[in-house]
Amino acid sequence: MATIQQLVGRWCLVDSRGFDEYMKDLGVGMALRKMGAMAKPDCVITFDSKTLTVKSESTLKTTQFLCNLGETTADGRKTQTVCNFVNGSLVQHQEWDGKESTIMRKLEGGKMLVECIMNNVTCTRTYEKVE
Repeated sequence: MATIQQLVGRWCLVDSRGFDEYMKDLGVGMALRKMGAMAKPDCVITFDSKTLTVKSESTLKTTQFLCNLGETTADGRKTQTVCNFVNGSLVQHQEWDGKESTIMRKLEGGKMLVECIMNNVTCTRTYEKVE
């Protein structure tokens, strides 16, 4: 089972399935979905024994959120986010405007798999560690 420290580092996106459908369910417009589909973001995860930071960096946009595991925080969408480390997976649960989404990050075969789930739509993004 993975530890939170094994998720720390820079990860490069190598495969993405179902991302357009997931963004559509989030309410993202077509133009931004097309740009998002072309972006190949790096995911940078840091953890200092208290605060977890997850940053997504691409030429299109850079976003990040910080949280203490188990505490509720708000991000740029005024989303209530709770992060926990459960059974070797970093689980990020978001709620906003009566909607909810769950993003799970876990290690499998040396790669980080990110599953984004909203309603009946699941997006799977695969990252390889670069540092």
